[in-house]
Amino acid sequence: MKIKITTVGNSAGIVLPKELLTRLRLGKGDALYATELPDGIKLSPFDPKLAGQMEVAEKIMREDRNVLRKLAE
Repeated sequence: MKIKITTVGNSAGIVLPKELLTRLRLGKGDALYATELPDGIKLSPFDPKLAGQMEVAEKIMREDRNVLRKLAE
């Protein structure tokens, strides 16, 4: 899919086609995260940094399940 860069005020921006926004479940005001890859840039509605932090938190919760239950009492 070819997307053209356009002028937005004193900056540059891109306009995403409605079909793409629908597939990504995005709308006005939502955030996209850009990740540089060796062959280009990946745009995603998911924050890769937050996803990594959530994986660590889930691992800790699994490993320390009994301790967390005691703390919750």
